[in-house]
Amino acid sequence: MKDLQKKVLGFVRKYNLEYSPETSTLDLVSEIGEVAKEILKSTDYGKAPPKIPEETKTEIGDVFYSLIALANSLNIDLEEALELVLKKYEKRIKEKGSAESGR
Repeated sequence: MKDLQKKVLGFVRKYNLEYSPETSTLDLVSEIGEVAKEILKSTDYGKAPPKIPEETKTEIGDVFYSLIALANSLNIDLEEALELVLKKYEKRIKEKGSAESGR
């Protein structure tokens, strides 16, 4: 994961794409929306089994890039963040039998 963060950071710096965390957050949300739209369209809005188009792979790549760029803008180590959340979910599963937050 650290290598991916370095790769994105290098790309961002090379092409002068550094943005504030606020802008990076909006970009991430926008990209997630595009993935949701592709999936909804591919399932006829939940009426049919998914027939995921090839473009969805690119859209998910956009989400991944945007997430990494956001983490970089906040100086967050994604590997560390993932380990923390896995521990959190494991604790919930042991205590409640589910990884859900119960909201």
